[in-house]
Amino acid sequence: MFGLVVKFVLKDQASAQGFDALVAETLPKIRQSEPGTLVYAVHEVDGEPLQRVFYELYADRTAFETHEEQPHVMRFLEERGQYLESFTVDFLNLQDAKGVAR
Repeated sequence: MFGLVVKFVLKDQASAQGFDALVAETLPKIRQSEPGTLVYAVHEVDGEPLQRVFYELYADRTAFETHEEQPHVMRFLEERGQYLESFTVDFLNLQDAKGVAR
């Protein structure tokens, strides 16, 4: 399995609303059309209203690459920048888990 964590810091409250709307448009399409995307969890950070954390888990690296090529994901990647102060990405290799068949 292949995963990543992305931490987004948004510019301001208006940017947070725009970013959340973009996520709300994108996530249903991920659910519907990406069987190799096992987990795509979007989190608000308690006490940090301008931060969002994504946890993504894919069946393998190929599933992640397929995800990145989807039109709805490409649109998200193109449009997210207008809302962001910064972001970081950490790539993960799953060692063990509850709730995910290995």
